Amino acid sequence: MAQTGPRRVLSLFDTTNLIVGIIVGAGVVAAAPEVARAVGSGAGLIGLWLVGALLSLCGAFGYAELATTYPEQGGDYVYLTRAYGRWAGFLFGWIQTLVVRPGDIAVMAWVFAAYADAVVEQPWVGRPGLAVGAVAVLTVINAVGVRRGVIVQNVLTSVKVAGAGLVVVLATVAGGRPTAGVVADAAVVEPLPLSIALILVLFSYGGWNEMAYVAAEVRDPKRNIVRAMVAGMAVVTAIYLAINTAFLRTLGLDGMAASRAVATETVARVLPEFAGVVVAVLICVFALGAVNGLVLAGARISYAVGRDHRLFAGLGRWSEATGTPVRALVVQGALAVVLIVALGSFVDTVMYTAAAVYLFYLATSVAVIVLRVRDRHVVRPYRVTGYPWTTLVFCGVCVLLIVASVRYRPWIAAASAALILLGVPAFRLSERIGRPRPAECSGPRSSRPAAEGPPPIRA
Repeated sequence: MAQTGPRRVLSLFDTTNLIVGIIVGAGVVAAAPEVARAVGSGAGLIGLWLVGALLSLCGAFGYAELATTYPEQGGDYVYLTRAYGRWAGFLFGWIQTLVVRPGDIAVMAWVFAAYADAVVEQPWVGRPGLAVGAVAVLTVINAVGVRRGVIVQNVLTSVKVAGAGLVVVLATVAGGRPTAGVVADAAVVEPLPLSIALILVLFSYGGWNEMAYVAAEVRDPKRNIVRAMVAGMAVVTAIYLAINTAFLRTLGLDGMAASRAVATETVARVLPEFAGVVVAVLICVFALGAVNGLVLAGARISYAVGRDHRLFAGLGRWSEATGTPVRALVVQGALAVVLIVALGSFVDTVMYTAAAVYLFYLATSVAVIVLRVRDRHVVRPYRVTGYPWTTLVFCGVCVLLIVASVRYRPWIAAASAALILLGVPAFRLSERIGRPRPAECSGPRSSRPAAEGPPPIRA
């Protein structure tokens, strides 16, 4: 009988590229000036980016344990359902499917469109058309087949790493001469609180948990999930520290703080005539790599929700012909297109999802502890390094960042909270409708042998 669910086709190289490709987006370029304004020294700047990497790694350790123990499709959705019940998994899937994931895709698509518009200069298309086109094309590529999506991801990630290296080389050639005319303007924009700057740094590192969403498609998941997370974080950290060091060396702290186009100004020190085009193309690649990775991994969340909740049963179908969750991909792409026209500034967009994202990060990290007690008989191929301290540190950071984001933009946090709360009556409605019948969802619930532990969550 042919397998109609996820197939283990992703190698260690593929999964590492997926993590690096999703994390290394345009966020580091957009966040760099904001972070520079929030810190008081160059050492503080580099230190904050290093702290962000270490905190992200603490969170990644927990996800690595969960992903290797329960290598199923859906990531947080699976872990939250196991730890707290169906309602918790539903709320996560609800907010991710309808708001967070389409919003993340739309943000990166807008970044791509903004820089692509400067290169192609086609007024009849415009930025909205470019953003919609990017989402549509990458959604189709990933719907046609997982290998095609992975090939695109690998190519874009390789170009990203090469592009980041180019910026560092050009900054080294430019030397550390001060940039005239920018220091005096550094005080025009009020600096962000340090806690908000940390949110932006962690947002730029966001994506290390994406491995959990494709765990059912990773070859030798017991070994490769942990390896990919650690290797991916190491590569991203090296890239981010190198990029910020390059900006700092070329523009100085005050120059970074005052900059409105930090990468362009850095490259312009060596290639003044071509800086705009070079940086625009580089940012386009950064953004497209993030969009493709978000599209590929994000549809697996709504697919997992659709397996277990009849309200989303239409999304829980795995196409035997393409080997992908086609319906989930199409719905995700359509929602991203709708949200493209409703996005605000970079900081406000991050704040819109920050409280919800860190709330679920917190709940999933606590689930590491809960499931060690509840599923003590389940074999854990990997256990959190530094447990319980690394897990507790990450949980504490999540609490602090939730509070900081709510205090900084309370009305945005309130809107996000309202959408989460709407998931409560939606869950009750879904439970009244009933759970999906096997015929309504395609694909096995899990590829784990029964001997590894209790059966996975079933509808």
